Parts: sequence; structure tokens; C-alpha cells
Amino acid sequence: KGKCPEDGWDESTIELFLHELAIMDSNNFLGNCGVGEREGRVVSALVARRHYRLIHGIGRSGDISAVQPKAAGSSLLNKLTNSVVLDVIKLAGVRTVTSCFVVPMATGMSLTLCFLTLRHKRPKAKYIIWPRIDQKSCFKSMITAGFEPVVIENVLEGDELRTDLEAVEAKIKALGAENILCVHSTTSCFAPRVPDRLEELAVICANYDIPHIVNNAYGVQSSKCMHLIQQGARVGRIDAFVQSLDKNFMVPVGGAVIAGFNESFIQEISKMYPGRASASPSLDVLITLLSLGTSGYKKLLKERKEMFSYLSSELKKLADNHSERLLDTPHNPISLAMSLKNLDETNDSAVTQLGSMLFTRQVSGARVVPCGSVQTVNNYTFKGFMSHANDYPCAYLNAASAIGIKKQDVDVFLKRLDKCLKTFRKEAKQEKSLSDISDSNTATEQLE
Repeated sequence: KGKCPEDGWDESTIELFLHELAIMDSNNFLGNCGVGEREGRVVSALVARRHYRLIHGIGRSGDISAVQPKAAGSSLLNKLTNSVVLDVIKLAGVRTVTSCFVVPMATGMSLTLCFLTLRHKRPKAKYIIWPRIDQKSCFKSMITAGFEPVVIENVLEGDELRTDLEAVEAKIKALGAENILCVHSTTSCFAPRVPDRLEELAVICANYDIPHIVNNAYGVQSSKCMHLIQQGARVGRIDAFVQSLDKNFMVPVGGAVIAGFNESFIQEISKMYPGRASASPSLDVLITLLSLGTSGYKKLLKERKEMFSYLSSELKKLADNHSERLLDTPHNPISLAMSLKNLDETNDSAVTQLGSMLFTRQVSGARVVPCGSVQTVNNYTFKGFMSHANDYPCAYLNAASAIGIKKQDVDVFLKRLDKCLKTFRKEAKQEKSLSDISDSNTATEQLE
């Protein structure tokens, strides 16, 4: 039926299945005689085994979803993968999604493909409305497609950075709806930014007849992010949402899923992809989902949510111990932020130094965000870059509870972070003591 099995398959069963698919491709036929320029010839046996002899890739020159007559097995692999992934997206919370396909590009280029498809529907449009999120690939996806991003600054509500809906609507009126390609919104993001107000944006897009593309990079693992997409599609307009394979399904980098609620539009996007494509991302995610089954994937989602609560409570305790605080960002279901106000006030370079210390102590993924960083991306200057705002009130550190995280990861991270912060506190006291001694000596010399 093309659905993900409830219970995962063992490795030998999966390998047998893949070998059966491979012998349906012409390059693996006994007695095959190939006289074309692309006949699935692979000189290295190691490379052939790495790909299970599924050499032809997916799609045809005009459509990444099309069937290849000489590669029935690879074509079937492609169809099955798209069907299984669609089933898992529904399971994760977007029940009314109708179509999706795996594309062998990461999230940024997959977003670009969506924008290029919309170009043919809205030839006069040259702007993309984009509530600010400080990730270069999101911004460059619009530039690469040949459009001008219109950056909407977020509004600060408590500690959270949220979508400025009034600014979005005002900009649509100022530019004219016909000149706007789409609204490009975001779900998963680094705290203190939180997912965009998707329902309200979807209503605005429906009212002004403007397409709506959602960057759901690592949102499949979050029921809250998926609920936002489902609700947005129910009350307004969402044309497509894009998610990363590696961030949501724990496979190598290099693939994404483009999904939506209108099957014909998703097919248009797939036809926009020029040429055939690598089957590796499709193969990786199919193997992974067959080995997990829906029960295994649900278990991972449940564990991630539990680890988020654990990380939140333990990071709050650590923050209190160091006279910092866990920023209050209840609308972000994946990422947390801890202030580094005292560290920042003590030493201008201390915040970035903390990031280096954590990295050299084998803590990966934690982000330290100083105040006032400026960065230019494709001739656009972002003030307060990485903080999603021009002037966020304090420096901070990010940590995320993403799919696959274990209690041991959280415990080791907290232990090493605590040790680094104690080292800074100790060095600050030593510097203060030296400064006091120096001031005392200067005063004595003046008296003499």
C-alpha cells in the first residue's frame, strides 16, 4: 500500500528487498548490451556495492518523478520512498498533506526550486516577504532564485522574537500583491526566535492571493511545528513546505522533502528540476524508515520531547547557579536559550571564547550569540546577526533537543558548560584582584 510498516524490518530483509529492486534495472540484466552514453556502468565494485547496484538514479531529463523504462527498480524505489515519507509526514501531524517528493538537494536549494516554480505563475513578481531568521541558506535561497527578499523584522514579546503581522500586511499593501512572489515563513528555528505565526500568515496570503512557502527544516520531529502547518492550511493558504532529510530522519546530509496540499503544484515543482537525480537520499531515507517502522519513529519523537523537558529543567538550574537565566520561549518546541549577560559584561570577547571552549571540549551544536554582531550577506547588512533582531537585549547560548538526542548528551553538555563558566568566573576574580592591587599601588605612589 506504499505505507511505512508499523514494525521495522531487519537488515537482511531490507537488503534482500533492495537486491530485488536492483535486478529490475537494465544494467544488472544478464546479457544486457548497452550502447548509449549512460548505461549504469560503474568501474569500482566498492561503489556499486555502496549503492546496492541501483546506479541509474531517479527521474528522467524532464521530471524527477518520472519512471525510467531502463530502470524499473530505481523508479519503483523512488515511488515507494515518496509514498512512505508522505505516510510519515501524516503520522507526524500534517494529516491533510496530499503529495510530496524527495529531492537530492538540501533545504536551501529545495526552497529555491519552489520559488523558481512560482516564477512561471507570477511573472511580474520580484519580491519575497520574509520574516527575518538569521540563517544564510534561507536568505540565499531567495537571492539564488533571482528575487529580492523583503526582510520583516521580528517583534520582541517578553523574551521571544515573534512575527510582526502588521508589518507583513503593510509591506504587501505598499509593494502591491501582484509584485510579491510569495511569503516565505519559518517553523523550526533557534530560540529566542520562535516559529512564525503560520495561521495568521496563511490567512493573509489567502486574503491577498499570495503563495505561501514554509521552511520547515527540522520541524517534522516537532508535533507543534507540524500542527502549525496543518492549521495554516486549514484556515488559509500554504502552497508547499520543505523539510530536511538529515535533520528529521537522521540520514546523511544532501536531501530534502518538498510537500504540499495541492498535488498538481507539487508535481509542477518536481518537473522544474532539470535532469535526472541521485537516488542516494531516497535510498537512505527508505532504508531508515523501513528499519524503524512507524513504531520506531514514534518512539524517537516521544524521546525527543522528553529530552526537551529534561534539557529545559536542567539548563534552568545551571543558569540560576551562574546568575544567568533560561530565556522564556514557550513557543519554541526544539531550541532553548540561556542568557550570557554577566559573561558579556565582564569581557567583550568572553561570549565567543565560550563557544570556542565548548567546541574544543567536544560539545558540538551549541551556539553562542554575542550582542551587536554585523554581517553582510549578498549585499544586505544584518545588524545583530545570529540573534534574529537588530538589538536583542542580551548575549545568549543556544542548545537544542533534536531527534536522536540522549540523556547522556544532555548530562555531558551541562557538565562541560558548567566547568567552562566556572573557569570564566575564576579568571574574572583573578583579573579583578590584580586590578585592585594595581589601583592600590597607583594610589600609594600618588600619596608619596
